[in-house]
Amino acid sequence: MSVTTLLSRPWIWSFLGAAVVFILAVSFTGGVGAGGMITTALALAVFTIVVGLGQMIVITLGPGNVDLSLPANIGLASAVSMTVMNGSDSLVAAGLLAALGCGLAIGIANYLMIRTLGIPPIVATLSSSFIVQSVDIAYGRGLQIKPPPGFGDFINLQILGVPVSAIFVLLLSAVIAIALRRTVYGRSVLAVGQNARAALFAGLAVERTRAMTYGLCGMLGGLDGALLAGYFQGANVDIGNEYLLSSIAVVVIGGTSVAGGKASVPGIWGASLFLVLLLTMLNTFGVSAGVRLVATGIIIVAVIVAAGSRSLSSPGSN
Repeated sequence: MSVTTLLSRPWIWSFLGAAVVFILAVSFTGGVGAGGMITTALALAVFTIVVGLGQMIVITLGPGNVDLSLPANIGLASAVSMTVMNGSDSLVAAGLLAALGCGLAIGIANYLMIRTLGIPPIVATLSSSFIVQSVDIAYGRGLQIKPPPGFGDFINLQILGVPVSAIFVLLLSAVIAIALRRTVYGRSVLAVGQNARAALFAGLAVERTRAMTYGLCGMLGGLDGALLAGYFQGANVDIGNEYLLSSIAVVVIGGTSVAGGKASVPGIWGASLFLVLLLTMLNTFGVSAGVRLVATGIIIVAVIVAAGSRSLSSPGSN
């Protein structure tokens, strides 16, 4: 593959951005801690990647499709998974299934609100997030259940400096990428995103595809909640709050078209690493928390605007 062809891939720019930020941070420290920085970035990026994959599939459905209930979904699923696991390694599988089921229920509820009430997804999922968050506050506030030791160890386990969780999420990403390109469901998502009316006339099950997509997004949010609870040693109502903007940011920065019909799984990885390394660099520079938040917000908005312009100008499958 030539350099010109590689640079024409929208997702490559997210990796280049991550590389630039990494080089700046390492240059500031004189190369000290470079390996640890990569390991930490991978460990933290996996959570953004999981939720970003879900958001990516929804946004690929076409203009207006977005899931703003993901942070509340993550918070509730973290509480549900920890309650079911109850600190026992033998119940890890049951806890993960409970988190997936919780997320699936929220995703399907989102779709039903959109379909039956005829309201825009942004309104439906935002309303859903308030309901889910209220349930989470009533159910999970003050929950003091730590994850099973084996589950917590797995989330933090490393092999040659590479987090096992990153390997797991890489395999998950590969499955989703193959599904989008090689399965009837994946091709239906891309077709609906490109032109829903044409997809309907072509005989595709448009509404079933939308229902499955919102359900899958919800399941990925639920999984993320369980993983975050394992990493941070417990459930928290606010554990998913930071993933509202970041889940959308990594989708657009990574090259997925906001006009629909084009998804970029590799770009989710590049954009997630970019955001994590950006925060790491600002911390390395000793930037205060307030300035760090402002600087991060400005940079994210600038990149989203630039990436969004490219996405809107080039709809279609990647």
